[in-house]
Amino acid sequence: MLYSLYEAGYYASTPLRFAARATRDFWSSPLNPAKDSDMGRRLFANADLFANLTRRYGRPAWNIDSVEIEGQSVRVRQTEVWSSPWVKLTHFTRDMADMRRAGRRELEPAVLIVAPLSGHYATLLRGTVEAFLQDHEVFITDWSNARDVPLMEGRFDFHDFVDHVREMLRQLGPRPHVVAVCQPGPAVLAAASLMAEDGEECRPGTMTIMGSPIDARLSPTVTNKLAEEKPFAWFKSTMIDTVPAPYPGMGRRVYPGFVQL
Repeated sequence: MLYSLYEAGYYASTPLRFAARATRDFWSSPLNPAKDSDMGRRLFANADLFANLTRRYGRPAWNIDSVEIEGQSVRVRQTEVWSSPWVKLTHFTRDMADMRRAGRRELEPAVLIVAPLSGHYATLLRGTVEAFLQDHEVFITDWSNARDVPLMEGRFDFHDFVDHVREMLRQLGPRPHVVAVCQPGPAVLAAASLMAEDGEECRPGTMTIMGSPIDARLSPTVTNKLAEEKPFAWFKSTMIDTVPAPYPGMGRRVYPGFVQL
């Protein structure tokens, strides 16, 4: 019900958002002689703030067409090398002719960057990808929004998360590196542990965990403390809601990002 009310609020605000955009454009137009007045700047700022707060932001483009290596511009293209309904594994392929001109003739180590699953776009890590492209074959997870995955695809729980990480590491070949950014830390640690236990050839050569609370009891945040104060039943009844129409995942039970905020 909460998700439906949220969506209804978004669509109900559409006329106001259009009015705010029109107001913003009017007071920023170079043809408006009063645009630099104190009143004009205030009206523009208020309209701009309202328009931005009530809009939906789509998935940004990576905009990584080239990277500089050893002073040489190396062309980069994106290739989807593996996918499931829940994720696309993207390989940033560097042009080999450009790499040879930069003095790099051997295949460099592969690294899998596991981006946050919790509602962020993978493009949040654009700078990280560009940095790793200096010395690595870079792969990154581009997770789907659960509201866009049809109910017929089944559920996606922590065990599925671990299995996905294991399968993607296998795509990189023997002993790849893996970097977990924030929320995927525990799943990557579990996947690496299971692969090591099974002696898999593609188990990680190194594992780096950035900003991920492996032991949430240490340095507890407000979120950690809330988790200790409330029973599981409270989270299930308060935080989980059903995806409404017209999303492809209509009927799926999810933890909406706006609830977290």
